[in-house]
Amino acid sequence: MHLEETTLQLLKDSLQQLDGGFAALPAITENPAPAPDPRLAAVMNEVANKLQDNYPYFHPLYAGQMLKPPHPIARAAYALATWINPNNHALDGGRASSAMEKEAVAQIAAMFGWQQHLGHLCGGGTMANLEALWVAGQLNPGKKIVASDQSHYTHKRISAVLQLPFANVPSDIRGRMDPSALEKMLAAGDVGCVVATAGTTGTGSVDPLPEILRLRERYNFRLHVDAAYGGYFTLASNLAAETRASFDRIGLADSIVIDPHKHGLQPYGCGCVLFRDPLVGAIYKHESPYTYFSSSELHLGEISLECSRPGASAVALWATQRLLPLVRGGEFAGMLEASRDAALQFAQRLASDTRWMLPFAPELDIVVWAPRAKTVAEISALSQRIFAATARQHLHLALVRVPFRFFAAQHNLTGAREDTVLCLRSVLMKPEHRNWLGRIWAILAGVADGALSR
Repeated sequence: MHLEETTLQLLKDSLQQLDGGFAALPAITENPAPAPDPRLAAVMNEVANKLQDNYPYFHPLYAGQMLKPPHPIARAAYALATWINPNNHALDGGRASSAMEKEAVAQIAAMFGWQQHLGHLCGGGTMANLEALWVAGQLNPGKKIVASDQSHYTHKRISAVLQLPFANVPSDIRGRMDPSALEKMLAAGDVGCVVATAGTTGTGSVDPLPEILRLRERYNFRLHVDAAYGGYFTLASNLAAETRASFDRIGLADSIVIDPHKHGLQPYGCGCVLFRDPLVGAIYKHESPYTYFSSSELHLGEISLECSRPGASAVALWATQRLLPLVRGGEFAGMLEASRDAALQFAQRLASDTRWMLPFAPELDIVVWAPRAKTVAEISALSQRIFAATARQHLHLALVRVPFRFFAAQHNLTGAREDTVLCLRSVLMKPEHRNWLGRIWAILAGVADGALSR
């Protein structure tokens, strides 16, 4: 059995415990328990068969995109909450789950040293970043949003939605924002917010926060850190010193985004947006004719652009962080360290093998590499061929197109600066990837021998 099922009994026991809390209610005699419906089993079997048309995201041989199975406690807690189906917009729609959300979000904020903050969960990183940039636009109306040319494409799209000007800051040969290029943009005086990425989704590169913060002292812009993918690595003890220096300064940002549904072991969708200054809550202020009367306490809908939001996500996150606290040296931090260690070991193998080219060492747990060849076209074609061939052997990698200059600096390749090259990419975000590196390498090496000989 590949899929975890031990929590099914736990869920059943917890469901009985939940039901006991409503024992004082009169029985619903008008709607007695329905007789078993054979159609349910037929439909569920059909669902199970259809879901087989997926890559095995849960398996260690899936080493492609940022897809990680939720922790069993998150699955069970999420499912349990759906019997109540709370809505964390107003307290009368989800009293318990709203309290759990506030507590869980405060624990995330504490990872970055924030004891005071304003924040909430949302559907994912896109919505979380939208809220952060919306607040930035309200505070600096009409001013430009800038982010690295390796940042997530969502920032450009969000800026267009918000009708704010946007520009990309050139990156260096390691995929990080170039501070000197940023300063040239800042000198024009029209930048309202700089988005620094703590782990790009393409290469895992971490923008240099110490240098960016020094520029903020001079140019006084708002700083937003998109840590949707990489934020939890602040708990890891095995980061390189330069990367550690950036993570240690995330708490100096004005706003932060992190996605519990990436490294936080949560089901989709669960994102989180945090603001250092709680007073930005005034920007959200609005009236609702029927939802904010059940309590004088803060309703989460009062500090969110989203209205209805699943309380089940908050319940799952709270339960996971109750089991695995967000502390350095803890069990959860150990999982991140294992993923980081897997990436380092994998990169070392690639760097010592003449069949491959590695543009730079991984900063987190994403590794980007390419087969050695003479031209950009040959590299790209070989990457595509290897990607398809490993999948036939149940090793699922990913592809990414990166600037040619990432490789040119390290491997003396020639080509135009604007060229891009199609590379192989792995996100080794499951802790068990470290123990499966031998199997992964054996499949990759065998496929490479055949591809390169052709």
